[in-house]
Amino acid sequence: MKKVIPLFFFALFGFPMIASAETAVTAESVLQSVDMAWVMIAAFLVFFMHAGFAMVESGFTRSKNALNILMKNFMTMSIASVLYFVVGYGVMFGTSGGGFIGTDGFLLSGQEDQIGFFVFQAVFAATCATIISGAVAERIKLGSYLLLTIVMTGFIYPVVGHWVWGGGWLAELGFVDFAGSTVVHLTGALGAVVAVMFLGPRLGKYNGRTVNVIPGHNIPLGALGVFILWFGWFGFNGGSTLAADPSLVPSVIATTLLSAAAGVLGSGFYSYAKFKRIDASLTLNGALAGLVGITAGTANVSLGGALVIGLIAGVILVEAVQFLDRVVRIDDPVGAIAVHGICGVWGTLAVGLFAVEGGLFYGGGINLLGIQAVGVLAVIAWTMLTTAAVVFVIKSTVGIRVSREEEISGLDFSEHGSQAYESSRGIFNENINPSADGDFGVGLLHRLDGLNADSNPNQKEEKAAQ
Repeated sequence: MKKVIPLFFFALFGFPMIASAETAVTAESVLQSVDMAWVMIAAFLVFFMHAGFAMVESGFTRSKNALNILMKNFMTMSIASVLYFVVGYGVMFGTSGGGFIGTDGFLLSGQEDQIGFFVFQAVFAATCATIISGAVAERIKLGSYLLLTIVMTGFIYPVVGHWVWGGGWLAELGFVDFAGSTVVHLTGALGAVVAVMFLGPRLGKYNGRTVNVIPGHNIPLGALGVFILWFGWFGFNGGSTLAADPSLVPSVIATTLLSAAAGVLGSGFYSYAKFKRIDASLTLNGALAGLVGITAGTANVSLGGALVIGLIAGVILVEAVQFLDRVVRIDDPVGAIAVHGICGVWGTLAVGLFAVEGGLFYGGGINLLGIQAVGVLAVIAWTMLTTAAVVFVIKSTVGIRVSREEEISGLDFSEHGSQAYESSRGIFNENINPSADGDFGVGLLHRLDGLNADSNPNQKEEKAAQ
């Protein structure tokens, strides 16, 4: 025993000294370790954002579809992680083929020293795909959504990423998108637009010229999701520095914070001016609008510029939601297209206006603004055409939309055979016009409501007063 104890202390203290003699710690190695630690922490934060997406999407939709939404988010993260490793990373960061697409690096071949960077980029790829999930909620087949996710994370998104971040033609042109207003958010939103156009609106959303509101079942849950997304966005933008740079990271975090806060104020007060009340769902989405708006130029604009960008994004969000819902009649249950798409365009163009170096408002002329516009138009064309082709094939083969009966009963039951909540009314909370869809489900709900009213004298009095 006496011999064992000295050997233990030698192993504990002596071996590290021998090892350090062979691999001396240098200032450069310490900086590399700190940089990698920061990027990994940022990757964890971006991963956690998917909990936020799940909460926002489920809270802003009906309870009978909550489990389906949770499953879509889990499957999106899992598919994106594996597929991005197999093919997506190579398409995005492999040796450029004509500035259009990466041609090597599949399965991280030859990229073994970039594993940390791969992890960070993989959670970004999943973020792009999950934007589609919210817009198509409550009526898409799970299998069809997963097929679209496979193509989005394995090909469509990585090609856009290669153009901008992988040394492609937009990068050579001088296009600026620091953390992904266009690469991640606009790409995902465009995929959502195409998918929604093929899907059509939810049952009862539109009845002639009438636009019916289909309320979410749990706005506090959605608010929690927004807070999680806001928290995770500090990693989304801050980690895009790819180094723990003390001169850059604090500025990026500050512009992210201020733009999100201004987005809340912009959407909140503008909704009050427009509707005579501060609309909760629009104000919550205003935070996300400000975050998407600042993502492209978070490292390029001043703190004051971030405030203006976020404030305008909040106002744009309110008008965009109304325009898409009532004029274009695109049924987006969570406002994902307005938040990530229209505010993504605004954030990308705002770089050309507010960039301290090269921005129009700082004496840089319109050159950068023109380059930003070209990039936006190119991404719109690529994403919408490729997504349309994919969704058309899916719709023509396996179908894309659940049946009428499945949609009314809820996707929790029809797709998963269970429910998110133990509630007898959970599968009936249709919240739409009974006369438009009275042949299944809604008629039963209407009769149940009548029974409740008959048993409640207060409700009778309220109905009579109305």
